[in-house]
Amino acid sequence: APRGLGPNRRPLPLRRKTLTSLPGPSPPPSGVARAPGMMHRIGLRAAAASAALGVAMGGSVLKLDVEDDNLEIFYSRFVRPALKLVDPESAHRAGVLAGRFGLLPQQKRPDPGVLQTHLWGHVVDNPIGLAAGFDKDGEAIGNLLSMGFGSVEVGSITPKPQPGNPRPRVFRLEEDRAVINRYGFNSCGHDAAVARLSLAAKTIPAGRLLGINLGKNKTSEDAAADYCAGVRSLGPFAGYLVINVSSPNTPGLRNLQGREELSHLLREVRKEVDNLPHPQPPLVLKMSPDVDKSECADIAEVALKARVDGIIVSNTTISRPESLKSKLKDEIGGLSGAPLMSRSTAVLQEMYKLTEGKITLIGVGGIDSGADAYEKIRAGASAVQLYTSLVYEGPTLVAR
Repeated sequence: APRGLGPNRRPLPLRRKTLTSLPGPSPPPSGVARAPGMMHRIGLRAAAASAALGVAMGGSVLKLDVEDDNLEIFYSRFVRPALKLVDPESAHRAGVLAGRFGLLPQQKRPDPGVLQTHLWGHVVDNPIGLAAGFDKDGEAIGNLLSMGFGSVEVGSITPKPQPGNPRPRVFRLEEDRAVINRYGFNSCGHDAAVARLSLAAKTIPAGRLLGINLGKNKTSEDAAADYCAGVRSLGPFAGYLVINVSSPNTPGLRNLQGREELSHLLREVRKEVDNLPHPQPPLVLKMSPDVDKSECADIAEVALKARVDGIIVSNTTISRPESLKSKLKDEIGGLSGAPLMSRSTAVLQEMYKLTEGKITLIGVGGIDSGADAYEKIRAGASAVQLYTSLVYEGPTLVAR
């Protein structure tokens, strides 16, 4: 079988239509009058926030599915222009709420058999997943899976609730089809997540997979203890567990990718996973794209020794390619989207060589077409994940 596809996979035809295709502001204090101009701006933003649910309306009111050309037209003509009137984080929140209340458009037709993928003993209907970062607290799992994703990864979830970094902390780079975020692991915490995930895990349909991405609290002095707590609390509900040591927005987190630090962390986490009741979830590591070949070699060696089941390549980058055009390009945070495609794919290919196909790889970064997804698979990925491209392409991207 071609590299990265596995024994039950074969190259996918490149057609456009389906994945067979792979080819607002706070109110003023009481008594303070609003100027007409301010009222107009607030009205626009309120309308835009409502229109951010346009994806939902496209699915429930207009009765469209993710493969319908009318939904693509609706999104490009109405939803995207409206979203530009509201700040990115409010638009993000509106999307999560739409999923929470089951308003996102749904997949109406089953996936073609050629897309069936084997991941860690699970048979998944297709290799396209939603990356962590969208549904951070596991609020919209069912509706997101029904959009057509083969897998949905929630999180990162930290042991204790934390607010993350101050706003504004998300920026759209429209000209570059990219996003910079510095959320900083804003999380509901384990207790709230357990309440949601214990229910969601019982309703995961056949052919779909739930991933749970674990993070550490910003003020924690014992990273291993935080991740081990996540394994104990959330592991029983996971189709796979992700150890996220690669976000650039939590101070010192990426230091855990160092050889000694990573060895210690994975050794402790592996023990906790092995103590979970059967069936135990696969243990997956999420790595940074900002690594050189020697660092890749260290991560691969440590992962193999620690019996890691998968590696997600990759998280966002702190680098800023010279090709960036947006005036927001110098904002602090992790860059995702189209500019990350080349860098993350090169790291993916390197990790495939180093792990010799012994660890399942998930390709993430810059995918906004079937051709991009297929390039990741040809570079060694068994499956891929999307996120930023959905901002620019809308829900019909999943089917395409």
